Amino acid sequence: MEPRPRKLLDRVRDVIRMKHYSYRTEESYVAWIRRFILFHNKRHPSEMGAAEIEQFLSHLAVQERVAASTQNQAFSALLFLYREVLQQELDESINSVRAKPSRYLPTVLTKAETHAILNQMNGVPQLVAQLLYGSGLRLTEALQLRVKDLDFAQAQIVVRDAKGNESRVTMLPGCTIEPLQGQLRRLKRLHQQDLERGYGLVQLPYALERKYPNAGREWVWQFIFPSVGIPLDPRSGLRCRHHLHESSVQKAVKQATRAAGIQKRVGCHTFRHSFATHLLQDGYDIRTVQELLGHKDVKTTMIYTHVLNRGGRGVKSPLDS
Repeated sequence: MEPRPRKLLDRVRDVIRMKHYSYRTEESYVAWIRRFILFHNKRHPSEMGAAEIEQFLSHLAVQERVAASTQNQAFSALLFLYREVLQQELDESINSVRAKPSRYLPTVLTKAETHAILNQMNGVPQLVAQLLYGSGLRLTEALQLRVKDLDFAQAQIVVRDAKGNESRVTMLPGCTIEPLQGQLRRLKRLHQQDLERGYGLVQLPYALERKYPNAGREWVWQFIFPSVGIPLDPRSGLRCRHHLHESSVQKAVKQATRAAGIQKRVGCHTFRHSFATHLLQDGYDIRTVQELLGHKDVKTTMIYTHVLNRGGRGVKSPLDS
C-alpha cells in the first residue's frame, strides 16, 4: 500500500525548512497560502494561476485596504508556493491593483528622550532596550543573541544570520558590559538547573543538531535572554528553552514611554532609528552606519539624514556618550 501524499501546507513547510527560512517566515507564508485557498473556495492552487493570484491581491488592496508591505508579503508567499513547492512557473504577469506604498519618516527620539525612557525601565527589558539603542539591533536580533556572540574583550557583538541571512559586527556599549556579565551569571545557574532536570537544550540553527548532537546543551549556544518556561519546539518537537518573547519587551517599552511622558509613537524599532540618526548627527560616516545596521543598500540608511559624510575611524556607541 502506497503512503498517502503529504498535504500541501506540509509540503510548503518542508521546502521552507529545507531553505532554512525563519520560523516566523514559515508561519507567515503558510497563513497567506491558506487565505488564498479559502478565498477561492478551497480550490487547489495547482488548478489556479496568475489570474487567481491577481484577483486575490486586488481584493487585499481594494476591499481589505492592506498596506503595500502586507500585499507584497502575500505576493511573495504565493510566488514561493508556485515556484518552489508546485514547481510551476507563472507564465503571465500579475497586474493586480497595488496597495499604495506609504512614504513616511521613522520616529526618532532625542538623546534626552531616549535616556528618559530607558531610565523608566528595569531588569532584562531595560538591558534589551539598551542594546537596541546602543548597538542598533533589531528586537529579534537582540533576543536571539547567544553566549558566544558577545565579545567583551573587543567590546563587540556578532549578529549572526540576521535579516537576509547576513551576519555583521556591531559595537558593545561599555555601560552594558557589567549588566550583561551579571545576566550571564544568572543564565549559567539556570542552565545548570536545566541540565540537572534533564533539559538544557536550545534550538540550533540549520542542521547543526544533527552534526553536533550534544551542542544544543553546551553553554556557548544558550540564549542570553531565555524564556521563562521550557515549551515544545514547534519544529523538532523537543522541549527547548527558547529566547524571551518579543511581547515582553514591547510592553515594557510602551509602559516606559508613557511613564516618561514622551508624546511620540515609540516602539522597539524606534531605538534602532535613533541609534542611526544620532551617529550621523555626531558626524560618523554614513557607510559606517550602514555596515553597523546591516543595510545592503546605502539608500536605506539615507532615510535618516542628509548630513554630509564625515569620516571617522572608531565608532563610539551613542549610549556611552
